[in-house]
Amino acid sequence: MKKFRVYNQINGLMVINKPMDWTSFDVVAKVRNILNVKKVGHTGTLDPKATGVLVLCIGKGTKLVQDLTGLDKEYQCEITLGATSNTDDQEGELKPVEGANEVPITDIENILKEFTGTFEQMPPQFSAKKIGGKKAYELARKGKKAELKPAEIIVHTIELLDYKWPILKLKVHCGKGFYVRSLARDIGEKLEVGGYLSALKRTKVGHFTIENAIGIEEADVKTVLPLSAAHIT
Repeated sequence: MKKFRVYNQINGLMVINKPMDWTSFDVVAKVRNILNVKKVGHTGTLDPKATGVLVLCIGKGTKLVQDLTGLDKEYQCEITLGATSNTDDQEGELKPVEGANEVPITDIENILKEFTGTFEQMPPQFSAKKIGGKKAYELARKGKKAELKPAEIIVHTIELLDYKWPILKLKVHCGKGFYVRSLARDIGEKLEVGGYLSALKRTKVGHFTIENAIGIEEADVKTVLPLSAAHIT
């Protein structure tokens, strides 16, 4: 006789500080197992090498995934100039740009002004954007170039945190659908020295902040927030 698994009935939210080298799905699977619940969803993928705020929706909370995914986000990122990557980040094939010299900070400050406001951004070739039913990164891994289209995004502010060639550190406050990897690539192209994302931390999703996020090892029923914590009416 087949046995059916009995799940706990837990509804709410959990704000995890995603550790490096975990996929967003790894975190979802871990929390699902810890809480013994059937439904857990996240509200915006973080790449394995990225860390920071990952808001999870649990049980009936999964109905809020779409609303929470659309919230503004804040990132702290590190961009390495003077080289390019086929994935636009540190995990790809890195190629130094011949003749790339140190860029004056004034040039960087001027370029950053071009990346605020509403504009069109081209997603990375290694992204989850679907082309003809297949994800772009699936095509890219086979050496095929996906016919991606630019998407309209919004960047509210970009703050220059630190710069010492070739490392540029920024804080970015943006809307949904924004790729920090694309920002790194595009800044490098504008400066004509190349650039790729070498570190990324998401510090805020809506009103959920890194200061209020918990480590994956702290996840249990006591750290589940009520659905009202979403502040969605």
